[in-house]
Amino acid sequence: MQLTRRTLTLSAALSWLTPAAFAQQKFITVLTGGQSGVYYPLGVALSQIYGKALPDAKVTVQATKASAENLNLLQAGRGEIAFTLADALSDAWKGDAEAGFTVPLKKLRAVAGIYANYIQIVASADAGIKTLADLKGKRISVGAPKSGTELNARAVLKAAGLAYADFAKVEYLPFGESVELMKNRQLDVTLQSAGLGVASIRDLAAAVKIVIVPIPPEVVARVGDAAYQSAPIPANTYAGQAADVPAIAVKNFLVTHEGVAADAVYAMVKSMYDNLDTLVAAHNAAKGIRKDTALGGTPVPLHPGAERYFREAGLIK
Repeated sequence: MQLTRRTLTLSAALSWLTPAAFAQQKFITVLTGGQSGVYYPLGVALSQIYGKALPDAKVTVQATKASAENLNLLQAGRGEIAFTLADALSDAWKGDAEAGFTVPLKKLRAVAGIYANYIQIVASADAGIKTLADLKGKRISVGAPKSGTELNARAVLKAAGLAYADFAKVEYLPFGESVELMKNRQLDVTLQSAGLGVASIRDLAAAVKIVIVPIPPEVVARVGDAAYQSAPIPANTYAGQAADVPAIAVKNFLVTHEGVAADAVYAMVKSMYDNLDTLVAAHNAAKGIRKDTALGGTPVPLHPGAERYFREAGLIK
């Protein structure tokens, strides 16, 4: 049967929707965080979703030190999609050396804003810590060096009038290791930037009595960064937490780089929103992932593949 010019044109226009269009994207590495955090289980769930959406690509998950490492790996082309905190993304785009970015990372491209991290300061009940001022002289873990959590720790503690020198001990450890030291009474407090109900803090609360230290709105205001917003940790998020506790929320993003094929990014965004139930099953934090909040708050240009999806969804005019 002879094809008409119109048929050929339509066929060409729709060809990017077929699996063959994704052949140029042979590998998808999902950069996450520590295995006791939220990024990792969500990254595993995303890898399963992407594996079905991109059947010709080899999809893998990599545990990392989270935001800063993820962004540097993307810039170097050693990953295709990554989780990051909004403030770390801003620092990377500007090239903030103190935050771990020696040059501006201009290859980065935004995919979607997802759920919010909560900066959660959790103390052992027997440490006598009720307020931020009580942290002085205590033993604290602030997250892996130059991770998003550790950058959050620097900002919040500075706004509270504290420096690392004010503590008896400062450890730079992932969430799971911090919790183990607290269980063994080798640390008094851990600061963790993660989704609500993060496994590490649930594990700690099940083993020892905890106090979630309030971060008052006036401290949030002194941080001086629009990425930081006052938000409560709802009562009963963790065992023994009877009331809401004021804290800080920071938006998370999925980010890629300019070298990833537009068709592949389109497929990743579409498949994520089509399979949110799979992400929620992996971690409750995914309940915060919504299309209508996906586009605000990033200094990084939107990847063309993501732009195509959000334009089709009516969120970009």
